[in-house]
Amino acid sequence: MADQRVAVITGAAKGIGRYVAKTFAYDNAAVVVVDIAPLDNVVKELAELGATYFAFKGDVRSAGDVQIIMKETHQRFGRIDVLVNNAAIVTHFPTAGATPWPRIRDMDESFWDRVIQTNLGGTFLCTKHVLPYMEDQASGHVINVYGGGRVTVTSCAYVVSKDAIRTFTRYVAEEERPYGVCVLAISPGAAIATEEASEEIRKRVPGPEFVGNRYVLASKVGMEMSGSLVTMKNGQLVVES
Repeated sequence: MADQRVAVITGAAKGIGRYVAKTFAYDNAAVVVVDIAPLDNVVKELAELGATYFAFKGDVRSAGDVQIIMKETHQRFGRIDVLVNNAAIVTHFPTAGATPWPRIRDMDESFWDRVIQTNLGGTFLCTKHVLPYMEDQASGHVINVYGGGRVTVTSCAYVVSKDAIRTFTRYVAEEERPYGVCVLAISPGAAIATEEASEEIRKRVPGPEFVGNRYVLASKVGMEMSGSLVTMKNGQLVVES
């Protein structure tokens, strides 16, 4: 247990987060899964793998929830080595039958705020509250999930949040460099169909398994890559231009 790394994965109830939690379990890390949605499925899978794990139902938009998550994780395991900021509200797939997000001219302010506060605000709060623990141990990796892409009608709020996360990553990386904390943004490599996607989408869009073990690899890179946006090519992590 003393040598076991501890990884906190937000948005772990489904999709990329659920899959990534299992990749850290395969890598023998203790896995802390966090989501506002029920975590029954990922907890069952982690238990079947014989993983060391803990589950928190919490909202990454709530500073109080995030503080409790990080404090209790540290009290339970004595350290926090990895934070994967994955929690996000993801835009619809532009396909027949999908309900499109509203255009900006028609969007309620509350809708905009919910997307931005979950995607960007959650990344800010989780990073803010994990950094004291990582700084105290002079090590750690904060991995922010970047999901930018081509401009599509009604995807504005989502892409704005993800482009902001890229900039957030660059600046926090410089703040944390003296403390030995590596901060990265990483692309999943493609649009990913989650469990909620229609059969039509799942036939033509890769599932979460497409991301492979890139998040585990990202959690082991050296400080020379801190601040970078990375993706995987030919089984290796590379810096995107």
